Amino acid sequence: MEFTAGQIAQMLGGEVVGNENAVINTLCKIEEGIEKGMSFLSNPKYEHYIYDTKASVVIVNKSFEPEKDIKTTIIKVDDAYACFAKVLDIYNEYMLNKEGVSSLSFISKTSTIEGEPYIGEFAYIGENVKIGKGAKIYPHVYIGDNVQIGDNVTFFSGAKVYHSCVIGNNCSINSGAVIGADGFGFAPLEDGSFKKIAQIGNVILEDNVDIGANTTIDRATMGSTIIRKGVKLDNLIQIAHNVIIDENTVMAAQAGVSGTTKIGKNCFIGGQVGFAGHITIGNNVRIGAQSGIMSNIEDNSSVLGSPSWGARPYMKSYSYFRKLPDLADKINELEKRIKELEK
Repeated sequence: MEFTAGQIAQMLGGEVVGNENAVINTLCKIEEGIEKGMSFLSNPKYEHYIYDTKASVVIVNKSFEPEKDIKTTIIKVDDAYACFAKVLDIYNEYMLNKEGVSSLSFISKTSTIEGEPYIGEFAYIGENVKIGKGAKIYPHVYIGDNVQIGDNVTFFSGAKVYHSCVIGNNCSINSGAVIGADGFGFAPLEDGSFKKIAQIGNVILEDNVDIGANTTIDRATMGSTIIRKGVKLDNLIQIAHNVIIDENTVMAAQAGVSGTTKIGKNCFIGGQVGFAGHITIGNNVRIGAQSGIMSNIEDNSSVLGSPSWGARPYMKSYSYFRKLPDLADKINELEKRIKELEK
């Protein structure tokens, strides 16, 4: 894929300053610029890189005025950051634009796939599966029986979807993710062993959900584990059986949610946060990294710590905690003086 600076400028509604015929075939950081690479400059903090960058083309704001000569071609636009993000989208779409069904894939005769999908080598699609238009199913993907999948869904290599799960439109399931494995359900017996409890529910992912690499979402014991529309889950997250995560909540890596917990809308959850089971988290909640959530949290709260508590009192207490050795020395000194005065 190659474009000229002039073609990019026309696409972005920008103005070329320099060589309109400069060719680009990749994107790069301005400080790591390479020939035929294109970068951007929006933060003045990085301005010094533009004078030495080897990138062939750099997108800049219209307000940018160089302090000395620039060797590279620049494209002036209203918003360099937004325009480069648009270019990233175009580049990503091009790179992921796979087509065709591999003869080395397996598709059950009882399954239906709309449109013209991409299905890679050694992908497996079980019985009675329904897949909408625009599907991209990379090699070694497994889709079990009776799964329903919407339009424009992408499964990257090695993703697994167990039987009877439902996936909405415009979802992205990254490599190694497992949707619909059994929930962690075992009943203790008198002899100290455990009997497995059948997990007969499913997982529902609504529209515009993104699931990170090696994230696992367990099927419900009965009913459904539900990930509402717009939820974004990072890599290496564990979602247990019968959990519900409401709309547009974002969760960072290595978080774990125990069974039957409900998390509200528009929450921001840091990395390595752990949730106890059977609790309810309100809407618009902010939870700091490595917090331990043991009980319900009200709407619009911010919490930190393990067990977690209010972010402001936690930070105030932490400021004292950091000074504990000094405070201990002062207390010891004061006790010594008091004893001397008592004598």
